[in-house]
Amino acid sequence: MPNIPKQRIFFVDDEPKIQDLVSETLEQAGFRISCFAGADNCLKQLRTDRCDLLITDAKLPGMSGLELLVEAKRFFPSLPVVVITGYGDIPMAVRAMRAGAIDFIEKPLDKQTLLSAVRFALKPITSADQLLRRGLTRAEMRVLRLILDGKTNKETACLLYRSLRTIEVHRKHIMRKFGVHNVVDLVKRATTMGLNNPPADE
Repeated sequence: MPNIPKQRIFFVDDEPKIQDLVSETLEQAGFRISCFAGADNCLKQLRTDRCDLLITDAKLPGMSGLELLVEAKRFFPSLPVVVITGYGDIPMAVRAMRAGAIDFIEKPLDKQTLLSAVRFALKPITSADQLLRRGLTRAEMRVLRLILDGKTNKETACLLYRSLRTIEVHRKHIMRKFGVHNVVDLVKRATTMGLNNPPADE
C-alpha cells in the first residue's frame, strides 16, 4: 500500500508559544506544519512549497493576516485559509470570510476547536446549506444583517425601533434555523452561505 503524504499546513503567528502549541497539536494529529512569524516569509514559501491549508493570525507585524489572505488567494485561489481573530471581533471575522477565508477561530486557541477548524477546512464544502436561505423572514434577515455587522441585541433594537425582547426572540429563531448555539457559529454558517451582506429590505 503506497504511503499517502501528510497534508501540509502553514501557520503564521508572531508568538513563539502559540507556534509551539499549534505545531504540537497538529503534528500529533498527523499533519505536517511549517510556522512563520510574519506574512512575507510565508508568501515566499508558498511560491515554492506545497501547502494544503494556511492558518494565519489576523494581526501580524508588517503585513496583516488579512492582507496575507488576499495575497495568498491572488496567487492560489483554491487554497483554503483559516484566520485567527481576537475574542468577540465579529466584524473582522466577517471581513476575513468576505476576502476568502473558509473559517475563523477566536483566541484564546483551544486544541479541539483548532482541530475541528482544520478538518472542516480540508473537507470539501457542499452547497446543501443554501437551503437554509428560504427559512428566514424579512425581520430575521434584518436582524441577521446587524448581527454580522457586530451589533449587540441592544444596538439592534435601537436601530430597528424594536424592543430588546423582540430582538432576542428573532436571534433565538435565527440560531435555531441555522442549527447553531452561539453567534460565532452563526457568523461562520451565514458567511459560508453567502449571507454575510443580506439586503436591508429583504
